[in-house]
Amino acid sequence: MDMHEFYMGNVFDAYEYFGAHKENGCMVFRTFAPNARSVSVVGEWNGWNEQPMQKNGQVWELWCNEADYDQMYKYIIYGSDGQRREHCDPYGFGMELRPNYASYTRDINAYKFGDGEWMRTRTKNYDKPMNIYELHLGSWMHDPDSENGWYTYTSIADKLIEYCKRFHFTHIELMPISEHPADESWGYQNTGFFAPTSRYGTASELMELIDKCHQSGIGVILDFVPVHFAIDDYGLIKYDGSELYEYNNSNVTVSEWGTCNFNFSRREVMCFMQSAANYWLEKYHADGLRMDAISRAIYWMGDEHRGVNPTSLDFIKRMNSGLRQRHPTAMLIAEDSTAFPKITAPVEYGGLGFDYKWDLGFMHDTLNFFKTPPAERPAHYHKLTFSMMYFYNELFLLPFSHDENVHGKATVIQKMWGDYDQKFPQARAFYMYVFTHPGKKLNFMGSEFGHFREWDESKELDWFMLKYPLHDSFREYFGKLGELYTSRPSLYNGDHNNESFMWLIVNDERDCVYAYERSCGDDRIACVFNLSDKVRSTTLPVGEKCTLREILNSDWDIYSGTTHKPDEPEIIYANGFGGTARLELQPFTGRLFDILPYEEREAGISDVPQEETILEDGDKNIIIIECDDE
Repeated sequence: MDMHEFYMGNVFDAYEYFGAHKENGCMVFRTFAPNARSVSVVGEWNGWNEQPMQKNGQVWELWCNEADYDQMYKYIIYGSDGQRREHCDPYGFGMELRPNYASYTRDINAYKFGDGEWMRTRTKNYDKPMNIYELHLGSWMHDPDSENGWYTYTSIADKLIEYCKRFHFTHIELMPISEHPADESWGYQNTGFFAPTSRYGTASELMELIDKCHQSGIGVILDFVPVHFAIDDYGLIKYDGSELYEYNNSNVTVSEWGTCNFNFSRREVMCFMQSAANYWLEKYHADGLRMDAISRAIYWMGDEHRGVNPTSLDFIKRMNSGLRQRHPTAMLIAEDSTAFPKITAPVEYGGLGFDYKWDLGFMHDTLNFFKTPPAERPAHYHKLTFSMMYFYNELFLLPFSHDENVHGKATVIQKMWGDYDQKFPQARAFYMYVFTHPGKKLNFMGSEFGHFREWDESKELDWFMLKYPLHDSFREYFGKLGELYTSRPSLYNGDHNNESFMWLIVNDERDCVYAYERSCGDDRIACVFNLSDKVRSTTLPVGEKCTLREILNSDWDIYSGTTHKPDEPEIIYANGFGGTARLELQPFTGRLFDILPYEEREAGISDVPQEETILEDGDKNIIIIECDDE
């Protein structure tokens, strides 16, 4: 490695130099600890006795013939503050299971991938469907034969792939699998940024999981934490006795989560973190990184009133630009709650260089609307129309993540207004709205079958709920939405082209009826919703004479609704004035229709009147309908 480039912040593969590697048949240990007084290595091969490392500039190094792969080791660092500390290797490729913390020597080049075709044809999915299943590996499903209940990376692979394919998920997103000491942190407080957690196995086993997913046509996104690290004393904190990775200003050293913020004014720290990002894309073939808490990289402590943090913002731009050059088809996804502009614009055009941004505003507005009692919904009608006023500002992904299923917030289905039976029809309409709204999709595990208990990382999902018809039919309905989304270009191709979306009904506040068209070439779908608790009859203005063929009704009885699903799709003719069709909508219901060329029928009266004239006759209304013969 060119140390000058390291000090300049330009290195993306520092893991190839630092850490433990075999060079010419000898294990070499290197660590960056410029302010340490001395550093030693202890490990399995030397009986945990200190072997002194030699200092070369600001790097400590040991060549050790006795050490081999898959052995544990630690660094003993006598810091500039006079303290002796045991540390795991910041660049270590494996670690012991908590509460232990020794690093493991691993051969990260041992596994041979078989996903060449996937990697050659992979794209960022701008004009492809992306239906992401976010999950926590340890609590998705428990292994009855495992002492702690965890499946390994390899033993869970086939189950997970089969499940995702059945319900039409195109990608899985793994919550952080970098090593972390506290189960309760879910992986967001890391000590091993290059070490896949040993809870589920080794580096090679994680590579095998990703490889199997790719060979089955499923992408893998990794949750990545670039802005802060755990404060456990064997990790990065005061690594060489000084604030090497963290700030030395107490006002910004510790984050709101009790972790240390990375100090990206140090170029060596930039190299550390951008190398970690590159490592997961390069060595594990990850298809993307969802980067956590980007607001904390934009503003000091994530607080807009404190102003922009120029050094961390520069780091994000440099990292994303470098990753894009090295991995042009990998996705960089920002979890960002700010209104900072150009999150998804290329760096060379003044942006931050992400490919997608989580649309947290859409998530909050949509959930808040569905929490609202029906009598109050007219006043909140435009919470569901506001998203399209800003949608084309960024490249958005619609997230309903783990954060919306924990911490007293209730799960997504629990957030629906009403009692148990009332929540399901609303949730069916809710997910139809989400799957037909522009933007890529992300849902947290369990949401697909109406998981009622808040997520707990120590327990598996309540799979027993599938024995109840409402939950079982809900999962089948969710799968049908996934099938439609992934098979109909109008729902994914050209998401961010404003010609792919058109409002048909957008001001029916009184009845809480909405309608819009999604289109891509000749593939056109009308999406109609009644989100009130009353039956509504509405006139759908399609804008031309056409035939509407029903694709999906969220109220069909096969999904535990009240409307009998016909043997043949219902056909409705929009041949009224200006191309209109009369529809009846059950309470809390969504209906999807193919918009097809108009088909002539036998002579008769058209379904929709051309014009209605209402005359008063005493206490009665007489409706005179003028129709065209066909």
